[in-house]
Amino acid sequence: MDRVALRGLKARGHHGVFPREREEGQTFVVDVVLGLDTRAAAADDDLTKTVHYGVVAEEVVEIVQGDPVDLIETLAERIAQRCLKHDGVQEVEVVVHKPDAPITVPFDDVTITIIRSRL
Repeated sequence: MDRVALRGLKARGHHGVFPREREEGQTFVVDVVLGLDTRAAAADDDLTKTVHYGVVAEEVVEIVQGDPVDLIETLAERIAQRCLKHDGVQEVEVVVHKPDAPITVPFDDVTITIIRSRL
């Protein structure tokens, strides 16, 4: 399976369990790796035979900016399910980064990584 990757998509969202996170929001960073067969697209040099990563990027940002959820696990699941709606995408890996998570000790990043595939 081939891979199309989008890394470092940034958007402001209002996700989290604390009122301050919901009110003020914060930046989330998302990485998406789409698994699909790109041979037909490459052979014909045809965008319609692969996934349009620009559209996927816009959809990911729309989800992050959309309805708030408590958990980044839920956010990652919503992103994965949207990605799997694209024709040809058989598998997706989603990493949601929450670099400004409300943690009381020094840290670089908090992430959730999920992998989902078509059944």
